[in-house]
Parts: sequence; C-alpha cells; structure tokens
Amino acid sequence: MSVEFDFSDSVMLVTGAGGALGSAIATAFAESGATVAAVDIVEPESEDFLLDPDHERIDVYQADFVDETQVSETVEAVVADHGGIDYLANVAGTWRGGTPIDETDVETFEFLMDVNLKTMFLASKHALSHLREGVGAIVSVSARSALEGGEGDGVYRASKAGVKLLTETLAEENEEGVRANAVLPSVIDTPMNREMMPDADHDAWVEPREIAQVVQFLCSDAAGVTSGASIPVYGEA
Repeated sequence: MSVEFDFSDSVMLVTGAGGALGSAIATAFAESGATVAAVDIVEPESEDFLLDPDHERIDVYQADFVDETQVSETVEAVVADHGGIDYLANVAGTWRGGTPIDETDVETFEFLMDVNLKTMFLASKHALSHLREGVGAIVSVSARSALEGGEGDGVYRASKAGVKLLTETLAEENEEGVRANAVLPSVIDTPMNREMMPDADHDAWVEPREIAQVVQFLCSDAAGVTSGASIPVYGEA
C-alpha cells in the first residue's frame, strides 16, 4: 500500500538534515510539496552531507544548533526567507558508547547532551512562537534505548530519554496550538551502521525513508489528535 502526503504551501525546518535520517526526512517533505529549511553543522560540500543541496524545494542553512545565538539567527532567517515555520523535525543527534559510567569522561557526557538534547531544546524553544502561528507540529528523534537503562551507553540513553521527556512537556504546554511527538528508532539501515556492524542482520533494520513516512504522518492532519506520543519505529531491529 502506497502512502502519499501533501505538504504544499508549508515550511518544514529539519535539524541534522545532512545525515542519513535527516536527509530522508527533508527529501520526503520536499517531494510532498513543502519548502524545507535544512539545517546542519556540516558544510553542504562535505562528503558527509548526504542531502541534495540543489533540490528546488530545499534551502540549506549551515549552523551549530548547540549555540543559542546561531539557533535564534537561523530560525529568524528561515522565517524571513519563507514567511514562517509550520513543522519542526529535531533530527540532529549522534551515538557514543562502549564504556560504563565510571569510565566515561565528562567530555563525552557534555557532547552527547549537547548534540542530542540541547539542539532539540533550543530548536523547539526558538521555533515555538512561529509554529503557533501556523499548523504547528514538532517531531523529535528519541531512541528505543531511551526506554530503559543499559550497559555501555548510559549517557546516550539518558540524552535520548531527555528528548522523550521534553517532547511530553512540549505537548502539555501547548495543548491548544502545537502538537509534539517523538519517534523511537533502534538501529537504522545506513551505510555507516553497516560498516560498523557488518555481521548484523541488516534485513531487520529500518530504512530512513520508512521513518520519514512516520514523521510525515505525525505532521499531517491524520495525526491531528496525537500529541505527546513516543512512536516505535524500530520494526524487528
């Protein structure tokens, strides 16, 4: 069964848009008619930037969303360029792990909290006033592992649990205007993950485009009564 969405005349802001998942989400919305403001700290010319920067419906903004000044300036630039913001996808994030808490350095803790949680907090904070003027939906990327503690990547789990909790808070604080939901992936089928785990069952992994469709659903009118939810998007992974 094919699913189609129409986001014509809307503006979607995507953080972490140059990565595998972010580029899939940005492309899906652009192909559904939205104007996409694609934000990433990585330069569009970099080989690590996977999104097509020349797509006619995608405008790329290079910014570090750990820096509040850059967040504020970028959000205002998007509004000035496109007239507003209707949707926000908080995708910026990364994974670090392999050591127990007592062997994890504070730099790793601060890095994960910054990239996974602070970016989500700042983007939501500065986009909210504009989202309230339009359709108003936020979808943030948490993680399946945020649902419980685990060995070796506790700080990552904590940062993604923070994303889930802030999503629920945003939903509570904006009942009359902005819907906020999260998606919970596990291992996503990306070239980097295949390289890191060559012997894993890749067929069980979820493709970025499949998660992008769930994000589209959560921004669509079909999910108009859904807010504060954390949606599993890990299939059999």
